[in-house]
Amino acid sequence: MPSPLFADRSAPQPPERGTVEALITQTRRLRGEVDAVRRDTEVDDDDTLWRWQRALCDLAVHQLDDLGAHLEELKAGRPDGPAPEEPARGQHRAPRHGREIQDSAAPARGRIGSAEWNLLTDEVSWSDELFEIFGRPPESGPLSLDELPSLVFADDQTLLTAMVTGCLIDGRPMDGEFRIVRPDGRVRTLRMTGEPVLDADGCTASMWAVLRDISELRRSERTVRDVRDSLHREHHIAQTERRLVVELQEAVLPSWRGSSRPAARSGPAALDVAARHLPSTADPSACRDWYDALELPGGDTLLTVGELTGQGMAAASSMAMTLGALRGMAVAGIEPGALLGHLNQLLDTSERPALGSVLCSRYNPRTRTFAWAQAGHPAPLLFRDGTGRVLTPPDGVLLGATSGAAYEQADIRLRPGDLLVLYTDGLTRDGDTTGTDRDRLLALAPRLAGTRTAQECARAVVEELGTSERTDDACVMAARVGG
Repeated sequence: MPSPLFADRSAPQPPERGTVEALITQTRRLRGEVDAVRRDTEVDDDDTLWRWQRALCDLAVHQLDDLGAHLEELKAGRPDGPAPEEPARGQHRAPRHGREIQDSAAPARGRIGSAEWNLLTDEVSWSDELFEIFGRPPESGPLSLDELPSLVFADDQTLLTAMVTGCLIDGRPMDGEFRIVRPDGRVRTLRMTGEPVLDADGCTASMWAVLRDISELRRSERTVRDVRDSLHREHHIAQTERRLVVELQEAVLPSWRGSSRPAARSGPAALDVAARHLPSTADPSACRDWYDALELPGGDTLLTVGELTGQGMAAASSMAMTLGALRGMAVAGIEPGALLGHLNQLLDTSERPALGSVLCSRYNPRTRTFAWAQAGHPAPLLFRDGTGRVLTPPDGVLLGATSGAAYEQADIRLRPGDLLVLYTDGLTRDGDTTGTDRDRLLALAPRLAGTRTAQECARAVVEELGTSERTDDACVMAARVGG
């Protein structure tokens, strides 16, 4: 029956039993499906995203349990057993939520209890479930309204007092949460809803309430919030790291990237150099590959391409260290083979160990000699007279793979008009069956023969291979001998 406080409203009609049973069945099925998803989730306590997904599943299960309990109560309707005594004339009595309802709502047993405080007789009645919620033996008896705050958190006592006072004095319905400390020391969060029962004069004769233990629900909600906050922090950190990586790349990589390198010296054998960086389609901010061309004292030119393992700031800082060391040793006049040996020692003893694939070369325009060494890197391609071939690589292992590694050096004399193409792995997309990076580049020989500048060569390579989807970034450098 509706509360007397709202007697001017027509009482809502109870739902049909079959409809409620169908909702209960749907809730149970959905609960089982959510629980199955929770069980099938791969366990990874170190993954914040996994912990967030697991917390959401736990919260959904708790909420579905609560929904099932409410539907079971709705299905039970009026408690079974003898009809309740008719209230005295003019006195209205709110429905009792007793044990009979709880027995038909098995999922909620021990989580929902009811109580009634009679202000005329000082009689207090608690359901068995409420004793279980408070951790209080039934033989000790229920708590009066004056005794109830003794188990409530000090911070929540004011809220409870305000709810009870508003119900008893002003006749307002109650709906609020507070925490209790059970005799065993466990803290539980309860939600209390209830209404006053008025006598013929409109005064409060008693007060009934339903108390629900929502501790697990609130715990799940806190877990979801905490993990969501962790995800937001990780996202912010990742964004900051990507920005710093880009800034570090901008500071370290050549300022002429994406166009031809300005020629520092002119002459019949001078090199025309252009290079392109092809970003990863999976992570455009990733940049583990590099290229560089540097005019050295005495007129030689340093040409290098390479890549390092790692991700984020660790990879970017390792690239900056490696490229800086490489430039410094090249300026000091160290030949490519010996230079890679020093780089290997640097990476092997670094606080952040990494593996590197590098091609290092030195071009002498006076003799048109191309001296080069490689550390686990694809060999350069030489295009001459409309055909291309792979230069025979000297021995060399990945940088950082072994201590004390020695790197051989190879020399080749170039001719006017020769074109060298240096590149890193990953030019073609993953799973490409049309051939390797080397084969597809060699197949471009007729087209490259018709180009006049290194910039046109680099553009031709990008047009042919640059639109492919790739999970890693890549670099390509074209160097044409003048004359």
